Amino acid sequence: MSEDISYTAEEISKLLKISKLTVYDLIKKGELPSYRVGKQMRVDASDLNAYKLKSKGVPPQAQSEHPAPAVTSATSVNHGIRPLVITGQDISLDILAKHLEKHAAGVRPLRSHVGSLDSLISMYSGQSDIVSTHLLDGDTGEYNLPYIRKLFVGSSYMVVNLLARSAGLVVAQGNPHNIKGWADLSRSQLRIVNRERGSGARVLLDEQLRLHGIKPNQLHGYDHVLTNHLSVAAKVASGEADIGVGIEKAVSIVGNVEFLPLIQESYDLVVIKKPDNQSWIRSLMAVLHSEDFIQELTAIAGYDLSRTGQILYET
Repeated sequence: MSEDISYTAEEISKLLKISKLTVYDLIKKGELPSYRVGKQMRVDASDLNAYKLKSKGVPPQAQSEHPAPAVTSATSVNHGIRPLVITGQDISLDILAKHLEKHAAGVRPLRSHVGSLDSLISMYSGQSDIVSTHLLDGDTGEYNLPYIRKLFVGSSYMVVNLLARSAGLVVAQGNPHNIKGWADLSRSQLRIVNRERGSGARVLLDEQLRLHGIKPNQLHGYDHVLTNHLSVAAKVASGEADIGVGIEKAVSIVGNVEFLPLIQESYDLVVIKKPDNQSWIRSLMAVLHSEDFIQELTAIAGYDLSRTGQILYET
């Protein structure tokens, strides 16, 4: 059915042979109804067909006689294929999406690059299917489950470990300020670069500040917000900040910075259990336990895969 099919701006630009800027202009003017999946705008096939008919001069009352044509473009979603929205920012999720596309019949994985808390909220509102999260509860020292249990009361869901990784502080090469841990954030001369609200890194920082009795307004640059680990590491590498919360992988990519590992975080996946989800959930579990997937993640530094695919909680 055409209402099950949607297009990105790039796909529409290829189909209509116009620039992406023109597509965005049509969306902005309201001529192409759209909706957002993460940072990506999508347009349903039925709305695209209505725009084309309108451009041809077909009156609205006659458009029902011209249904959307079957999809033949190689970049489009086939009939009967439903989108499977996977949220989160780690590269492991891109690899997961690639493997699911090969092995999960009837779905097309789509990536939504949003933080942990926004991911859980998007699932709660029915806008995502597989969400990743790494949220520390400072009182218990436990990752993710305290937040998930509170949000999904009465829901049937499963929490599965994707990987574990070290989180900590990113500092300049040579650690010139001799930073050793979270307590050092109380120093007034340090310049910090922060992450956006709802991200796992932001929650980790805020929890550590609370546990160490440090007020956010004591940190110079607390309101200086970036939206990914690489940007944080790059800002420290450039000398524009002295410290940031990050992960080891980002430091290895950026260079000219050092990483102080302070906590091992659990990076987990959450899925809602419904009858029509069972097929792709089985495919998801098969991928997580597959040798090909594990080997691909093993090649990336900083991942602990000892619990990958382990069900941590299930209702």
